Amino acid sequence: MKMKSFLLLIGSLLLSFAAFAQEEEDFSPQYGYKLTDFASKPKFGAFIIGSYKYSSQEGANNGPGLGVRLIRTYVDGTVLRDFNYRIQFEINGTPHVKDFYLEWARYKEFSIKMGEFKRAFTFENPMNPWDVGVGDYSQAIKKLAGMGDRCGEASMGGRDLGIQIQGDLFPVGEDQHRLIHYQLGLYNGNGINRADNNARKDIIGTIQIQPIKDLYIGAFAWDGDWSDGKVTVDRKRYAFGAKYEHNNWSARAEYVHSKGYKASSIDPSTGKLYPTATDSGIADAYYATVGVPVVDWFKIFLKYDAYRDNANTDSQSVIYSIAPQFRLHKNLMFQLEYRYNDNKPTGQKFNEIWFEYYVRF
Repeated sequence: MKMKSFLLLIGSLLLSFAAFAQEEEDFSPQYGYKLTDFASKPKFGAFIIGSYKYSSQEGANNGPGLGVRLIRTYVDGTVLRDFNYRIQFEINGTPHVKDFYLEWARYKEFSIKMGEFKRAFTFENPMNPWDVGVGDYSQAIKKLAGMGDRCGEASMGGRDLGIQIQGDLFPVGEDQHRLIHYQLGLYNGNGINRADNNARKDIIGTIQIQPIKDLYIGAFAWDGDWSDGKVTVDRKRYAFGAKYEHNNWSARAEYVHSKGYKASSIDPSTGKLYPTATDSGIADAYYATVGVPVVDWFKIFLKYDAYRDNANTDSQSVIYSIAPQFRLHKNLMFQLEYRYNDNKPTGQKFNEIWFEYYVRF
């Protein structure tokens, strides 16, 4: 069965279940049970991000012009009160399942999640595209968290198949905010919608401290590898950073360090670097962004975003951004972004203008 047909079948089944849940309140009248005694009514939703992009980069032909960044649909809910589930599909491009998981979440201090979901690495990776603040994720996330990873992994949206425990500990202060948040996950290491292709598993975890409400200071670690079927390379990474979201003000900064060669730099016949490879096996990235509210519906984001493919200035690519954001409704947002790119490896400096619209229902 083709993926598109499969997705249509799944969507039809989910819609049928939702109709049943709406119409059949008495699940088992003879015993006095209702469907809502066992499961919540499924919540369906979708969002669309469309764009127009202009670039002065040589060879870009002022493109890519009009486009669709994302079209996603999802369903979520609870079963037996303590189990949360979510299924999310991406339907633009090649349709595919983006998330599916079941999470036992009875206690704030300890929960277990199983399935396909975001890796617990960096503050920004788990964020919804609506909330990132500028037109796209940082280079640190795109290169070092599984969104077109430097090791050679295709874009997995920062996701993987795995099992994860997490929780929030020690309520403190008058507001009783939780002092510590933790996550620890065991993942295939091969991304979403595919089986693992080696015996090793990736371990990813984070400890975050919230000294005052809405201010998080965190450290992250990733011990794993990645294989293209011919070459296996290390993927050993760490990150640290801070984020603050309060009264519509936003601030976030992170540093990410990576150890491990690109698979394309290794000769499969010898297991060693190609003589012409310039890959040092060390890369890093860092960014800082701040969002300043002007009025409730208008906010301006500023961002500095750097990625160093060999952890030195000669391999550095920097993007400077300013992005006015217009949130006219909780489900309707427009954003205009100016980006200045300084790419030292190619010697190119160029301007970009992105306009994006966000619709959610």
